[in-house]
This record gives sequence, structure tokens and C-alpha cells, in this order.
Amino acid sequence: MIEPRTTALYAALLGILFLAISLRVIAARRDAKIAVGTGEDRRLLRASRAHGNFAEYVPLILLLIALAETTGTPRPVIHAIGLATLIGRAVHAYGIRREPERFVFRVTGMALTFTALSVAVLAALWGALF
Repeated sequence: MIEPRTTALYAALLGILFLAISLRVIAARRDAKIAVGTGEDRRLLRASRAHGNFAEYVPLILLLIALAETTGTPRPVIHAIGLATLIGRAVHAYGIRREPERFVFRVTGMALTFTALSVAVLAALWGALF
């Protein structure tokens, strides 16, 4: 059986990014003096959405990467999915947390994330069927 070592690398790198995004939420909460929710604080709302958006996409992509890797998807494809996810999430978080919003970064980040998700779905499906 093929071990998902490449997936482990991207899971660790994405975990570091998630920690950094989480710390920004904590800092924004502290500055706004808001323990639950976002109140009317736009900085906290943006930090929370960057955090939430990451948590919504990354676990599924990592699962699909692991499944694709264990069913024999070539390593360059796994790296491409992992890098697109890592860069996409970092660029998206940068774009969404800025005031005024950096729309081009947010859109680029989501485009990379959707590309990674789509390729991961196809790779896992290919590995399952063939």
C-alpha cells in the first residue's frame, strides 16, 4: 500500500497556516473586546471569515489528496494539488483580511482552491475506478 507522505507534508504546512490565521482571529477578538460573534467589528468579521473559509475547504481537499495518493495518483499531481491549496488559502486569507478588501487576492485564492478541489476530486475518482 502507498503511504500518504506527500499528503502529510501539505497537511502540516496547511496546519501551520491555519494556526497563523487562528492567531489573527484571537488578536482581532482581543482588540475588539468581543468574545463571541463579531459584533460590528469589520476586522474581526474578516478574520473570522478567513478562518472559517479555510476550515470549510481544507479538510475535504486533504482527504481527497490522501485518497488520491493512496490509490496511486502520480506524485507531481499530488504536489500540484497541495501547492495550489496552500497558495490559494494563503492568498485568499491575505485578500479577505485587508480593509479595503484586496478583491484580486481573494478571487485568485478561491480560483486556486476550486482548481485544487476539482483536480483532487478527479484524481480520487480516477483512483477509485481504475
